[in-house]
Amino acid sequence: MPSKLLPNARAYSFIFGMTLLIPPSRLEGFTTTTPVPLYWREDGPVGAPALMLLHGGPGAQHEYLFPQMLALADTHRVISYDQRGGGRSRTDDPAPITWQTQVADLAAIIQERVPAEGLAGVTVVGYSWGALLGVLYAISAASDSTLPPIRQLVLVSPAPITRHWRVEFEAELSARQLGPAVAALRAELAASGLRETDPTAFRQRSFELSVAGYFADPRRAESLTPFRVTARTQHSVWDSLGEFDLREALRAVHLPVLVIHGRADPIPVASAEAVALALKGELVLLDDCGHVPYVEQPLALFSAIARFLV
Repeated sequence: MPSKLLPNARAYSFIFGMTLLIPPSRLEGFTTTTPVPLYWREDGPVGAPALMLLHGGPGAQHEYLFPQMLALADTHRVISYDQRGGGRSRTDDPAPITWQTQVADLAAIIQERVPAEGLAGVTVVGYSWGALLGVLYAISAASDSTLPPIRQLVLVSPAPITRHWRVEFEAELSARQLGPAVAALRAELAASGLRETDPTAFRQRSFELSVAGYFADPRRAESLTPFRVTARTQHSVWDSLGEFDLREALRAVHLPVLVIHGRADPIPVASAEAVALALKGELVLLDDCGHVPYVEQPLALFSAIARFLV
């Protein structure tokens, strides 16, 4: 039985390969308390519990989580934003953007958009890098009482929590992108004539092939909203982490945690298992699923989240 988080128009359209446009937000704007104005949007009922939704990257933007992740807005007031250095929050400031920058920005946007949550804390749902940002925020908040608290944390396809696992991820993704499955799709596109007959469709297919290695079935990339990553931001944030290993630091975090990870994710399952173990959280592993469960296994993903957020 579908979860209450999955209305038919959102869940089944992607299961059967249809495409939906991203609907307009209920409310949108730019932050006023961050050094750089950050674009944000709100969706869902005004009086519903607040939920911060953190996109991946670093250096990407929130749109590529949509429209699928808007299923969360059926039961929550969902606040998403473009993190500094990406999307509509790009900046010409030459100062490096670090993980500490991103944590401070998240604290500021929580204080701006959900101050009423107060000591009860806000729910955070993070995807990929956004999940790691949620982890870094929780670690920081454990030793800094000035940061707004988190009530519960959902980590979807979390980015690697050690440099070693990040190196493994990069090698696996590269191997997939160069592998026979993606090579066949590239040959198919080259022979299609789309470059000349339909440049827009050609660009769309080219994007899909650029991310195909993230999926258990590369053809499922057709249902992912296209996005761009600002390379300078991406490199700056990852460089700021150095030779990182967060396993010990995670033990200082004490709050309800759900970790969801695809068994076919190029990010090692061992990293997700280590997150769940260190945080004493629940781990859900999804079959026939790579890095993008909201496209690949939406029913399983949102059912797991719904059970956790009761």
